[in-house]
Amino acid sequence: MLRFAKISLLTVVCLLVVWILPWLYDLATSKRMNSPFVMYSAVAGDFLLTDNSVKPSVTTDLQGRVYDGRERDSLCPMFFYRQLLAQERLPDTLFGQPVTPRLLQQTNFTFRISPAELNATHVALYPLLESMPDRVDLAMPDDVFRITNRGLEFIDMETNRVNEEKSERFTDMLQRKDFCFPATQVVGNPTARKEYDEGYLLVDEAGHLFHLKQTCGRPYVRRIELPDSVKIDAMFLTEFPSHKTLAFFTDMRGDFYVLEAAEYQVHRVQIPQYDAHSCPMMIIGNMFDWTIRIDERSCTRFYAVNASDYTCIKSLTIDDEVLPADRMGRWLLPLRLRLLSPTHPQVSPRLGLSFNE
Repeated sequence: MLRFAKISLLTVVCLLVVWILPWLYDLATSKRMNSPFVMYSAVAGDFLLTDNSVKPSVTTDLQGRVYDGRERDSLCPMFFYRQLLAQERLPDTLFGQPVTPRLLQQTNFTFRISPAELNATHVALYPLLESMPDRVDLAMPDDVFRITNRGLEFIDMETNRVNEEKSERFTDMLQRKDFCFPATQVVGNPTARKEYDEGYLLVDEAGHLFHLKQTCGRPYVRRIELPDSVKIDAMFLTEFPSHKTLAFFTDMRGDFYVLEAAEYQVHRVQIPQYDAHSCPMMIIGNMFDWTIRIDERSCTRFYAVNASDYTCIKSLTIDDEVLPADRMGRWLLPLRLRLLSPTHPQVSPRLGLSFNE
């Protein structure tokens, strides 16, 4: 018994050392890393890198040309249109197309994919908003729905009772469209703080994709045909002001796709495969092009994508800088125990080697 206690105590001490010593070393040697803000400029036909750590900020392109803030605004008129409008320098046309501040506001968007949010555990209760409300503003409903093996159930939040009549109507409509219960994925934006509501995208047990929303109190269900080779992995409902796209999603191979809203057309974005469960993504888009940023383990990749046909215009890779103190720390303290992870919100012990970070 005494031997077991000594072994247990030694194990706990070793785990504490593996956890605390690397943390103290990182705290003592940590330095602020300044990464540039990267934006593709269709006017310059190149990526622009802005260093905001100095005042005034310095912007350069991949050829080394330096631009001041005024020139940078003109090279990215879709992103800095408010500044150009205030200075009365916003052009009337861009690339042969008339533009207005209202049009730029509607077509600009920023989208982020967070692995921590994607990997988080969610409560399988979803509010279904009215997509065509009488008032301009959207309103949260008094009930939520869940999808079981038997169908879709609406539960009144005040009484905690199932609304049998409403549940039967929506379940019947899903069954008419050959929905195979239960759902393996339910994706939406359950908030009233948006311009419009597109309901939810559902993936049934057979792997088929469906669009579900409530229109004038009635169920709207549409089955969306996917290419045979596409199996959805991670999916995100967009609801951008332009109404052009309905969702972004990745498949099991890591390909990135756009689902357009008009005819439910699926288009593959011509960028390399990536893992949405471990790599954050950010897209800054406008009516002409998108700048896609993907943060990988040892580098950051940028892609300029045509907003019309989703082809890749240009790419850029910036390797992460490893400071001498970090390199030394990986050799001195190779074994590390972490309780937090940038890709998982749950607190859980994770033991690994610093060389793999």
